[in-house]
Amino acid sequence: MGWEEARSEHLGLWVPVLAVLLLEACRAHPIPDSSPLLQFGGQVRQRYLYTDDAQETEAHLEIRADGTVVGAARRSPESLLELKALKPGVIQILGVKTSRFLCQGPDGTLYGSLHFDPVACSFRELLLEVGYNIYHSETLGLPLRLPPRNSPYRGLAPRGPTRFLPLPGLLPAPLEPPGVPGPQPPDVGSSDPLSMVGPSQGRSPSYTS
Repeated sequence: MGWEEARSEHLGLWVPVLAVLLLEACRAHPIPDSSPLLQFGGQVRQRYLYTDDAQETEAHLEIRADGTVVGAARRSPESLLELKALKPGVIQILGVKTSRFLCQGPDGTLYGSLHFDPVACSFRELLLEVGYNIYHSETLGLPLRLPPRNSPYRGLAPRGPTRFLPLPGLLPAPLEPPGVPGPQPPDVGSSDPLSMVGPSQGRSPSYTS
């Protein structure tokens, strides 16, 4: 009987330990980056930054191979940008074609750099209700504004942020192989407009148009 009592007492000591281990194993942990609205964890987006705010013409932010930053009227390979989250609400902006980071000098001048500088190349992103975003230098606090037309380095007094509309960086549609006809529009007058029944061979008369 003494052995049974000792065995029961020994097992009783393990019950609290097992309970703690089970609670830790069953605890629900949040899934990182479970929402696209949470801008952290290294999320990467390819976008064109378009603006029509206080500009002479509609423009897309473009980082050129020589490091200049301009506003281009049309989308181009140089205006396709990669926006990567560094921490909540802070991003880096990289030109996909030129592999240059968008950076900002102390006077507000924008330029493209081959090397990432956390002080000059980190921007705070603020999402507006209308779908536009505004950006500020995280360190300097200066607003991100496109330079005046045809003058990438002059007149960049921080008069307030420019609104940018991030447009998805869509790939061009693949070309169809030669000799292969494209898909035909559905025949709305047919009883099988989507051609779901198959070829006419062996088709039921009920599906004959």
